[in-house]
Amino acid sequence: MMAAIMILSGISMVGCKNNNAKQPETETQPEAPAQTEAVVVEEATCFTAVNDYLVNEIGKNYAQSDVCIPYAYVVSTDETNPEDILVWGDFWVFNYELSGDTLKTASGGSHPGLMHVKKTENGFEVTGFDTVEDGAGNMESAKRIFGEQFDAFWALNSDSDKREEKRLQVTADYVKKHDMSATMLQDFGWPAVSLPE
Repeated sequence: MMAAIMILSGISMVGCKNNNAKQPETETQPEAPAQTEAVVVEEATCFTAVNDYLVNEIGKNYAQSDVCIPYAYVVSTDETNPEDILVWGDFWVFNYELSGDTLKTASGGSHPGLMHVKKTENGFEVTGFDTVEDGAGNMESAKRIFGEQFDAFWALNSDSDKREEKRLQVTADYVKKHDMSATMLQDFGWPAVSLPE
C-alpha cells in the first residue's frame, strides 16, 4: 500500500494526463530570425487541477502573502471515470513572505481528504472535495473517506519527518521553477533551514 504513496508539486506526472492536449509549438523570435525558442507548456493533469484548487480555493482562506505553495501528498488515485477522477491525499497549503533569501511561513495548514476531478475540453477541474473533519469526528471521517487507503494515509499523515523532507523538496522545486531568490525556509519560532539543491 505504501507504494501507492507519491508526492507532487505541480509537476506533470504519469496518469491523469490529458492525452488530447496539443503539443507545444515552436515560435520564431522576430528580433532574431535565425534562432527559435521552444515554448514550454506544462501539460495539464488532474494533479495540476488539484494544485490549482489548493492555491485558489483553499489558500485564499488563509492570510495572504507573497507566495502560496501547494503540497499534495497523494495516497491513491482512481481514473476509471473521467467524469469523476478520485484523488485521495494529505493536502497542504502554505503561504510565505519572501524576506531576502528566506521564505518565512505566514499561514497555512492541512486538508486531508478526497478530491473529485473532471476531465474537460480545457484540461481538468476539481468538482468537489470531501474533507476529513476536525475535532471529534476526525478519525471516523478519515476512515470513511479513505476506506481501503486509510492505512497508507495514516502512515503518511503521521510521519512528520518524511513529510517535512518532502515539503522542503517541493518548495525547492517551486523556487527553481519560478526563478525565486530563496535558498532558505523558516517556520515561525524555528531556525531557518536550507532548501535542497
